[in-house]
Amino acid sequence: ADVISTVEFNQTGEFLFLATGDKGGRVVIFQREPQGEYNVYSTFQSHEPEFDYLKSLEIEERINKIRWLPLHNPAHFLLATNDKTIKLWKVSERDKRAEGYNLRDEEGRLKDLSTVTTLQVPVLRPMDLLVEASPRRVFANAHAYHINSISVNSDCETYLSADDLRINLWNLNITDRSFNIVDLKPENMEDLSEVITVAEFHPHHCHLLAFSSSTGTTRLCDMRASALCDQHAKLFEEAADPSHRSFFSEIVSSVSDVKFSHSGRYLLTRDYLTVKVWDLNMENKPVETYQVHDYLRTKLCSLYESDCIFDKFECAWNGTDSVIMTGAYNNYFRMFDRASLRDVTLEASREVCKRRAVLQPRRVCVGKKQKETDVSVDSLDFRKKILHTAWHPKENIIAIAASNNLYIFQDRLTPNGHHNTPEIQSCRQHHNNLMNCYEHI
Repeated sequence: ADVISTVEFNQTGEFLFLATGDKGGRVVIFQREPQGEYNVYSTFQSHEPEFDYLKSLEIEERINKIRWLPLHNPAHFLLATNDKTIKLWKVSERDKRAEGYNLRDEEGRLKDLSTVTTLQVPVLRPMDLLVEASPRRVFANAHAYHINSISVNSDCETYLSADDLRINLWNLNITDRSFNIVDLKPENMEDLSEVITVAEFHPHHCHLLAFSSSTGTTRLCDMRASALCDQHAKLFEEAADPSHRSFFSEIVSSVSDVKFSHSGRYLLTRDYLTVKVWDLNMENKPVETYQVHDYLRTKLCSLYESDCIFDKFECAWNGTDSVIMTGAYNNYFRMFDRASLRDVTLEASREVCKRRAVLQPRRVCVGKKQKETDVSVDSLDFRKKILHTAWHPKENIIAIAASNNLYIFQDRLTPNGHHNTPEIQSCRQHHNNLMNCYEHI
């Protein structure tokens, strides 16, 4: 139940909060202290297991996605969803309490009115800081299939939720109805050829959204053109090479994550073997393609038998859109520098991560080992996988979820006290500095 299922930094970066959700339906929020330490800020139970009696279906409490809302007051708001229900949570602080009520005693019980002979003005007294999490909205009964993604719009009034076949548009203040903007369900389910895997709003234009499918395509939709976005404005798809087509081609081409760049110019998509960068102005092929673990092509058969081939890896941009990060197996995660086209493989595990320790680059070899630190592809542990990653929107701080452990890394400081540039060089062995390592509670 404590296996982490989603990781998300807050959007502004002014208050460094990091939220994680787990398979037990819990949300844990971490806050960075002034000295750089990360402490648990709040923990609350967001979802409980349910049972759909009409469909005889168990609904797990697992948190699929968390999305922070833009900050407008001292309280923080976030959306959390399981397979069926989305909840809006308010997380606020209280360091004062009212004392001196006229009709109630200090424990909140009603007084005997006959004993009230004078009136007093209640006063606020200091108290120990209390962080409260309270549900403000519950958005339910709108999805017949499992919700795989939610995304808050830049207008700060609406958000979308996507399941396997439909995408719904919600108003944050209206819980009893939503508007269906994409519907891929055919009249006959036997004609079903693809499902929606992920959807996301453009970071700046509230009328644009993108969603990807299991066939490896990503569609850009413009809500100004039509209320229903079944007809896409652009289709991003790379033509497959017929000579390399195999039984696994369609499976590994399924897009598991899509992220707009912070500038809004590019799209980042992750399939099973690669991450691709698409220019919104060019649909026929990606402008950049990075091989995440190309050495697995010879092991697709065994990965299919163990269902690992259906793992859904996430991807992330750094704050300047110059570096890309995504996960892999054996608790490895990969970073790609777009300017130098260099990459690095790092490991997030309790065996190698010590506090304030410097991560050493890893290398997976197909043939004979060249160094003692090299790892053979045959010795990779496919049970250890980095599926969920997040990058702080303004700083070079990353969060890596590995099973029930949360790792937080930051660029190593140079001798003059400044952070290294986010450029990744294969010769630089001190790219990231482990700040802290938490076991998820």
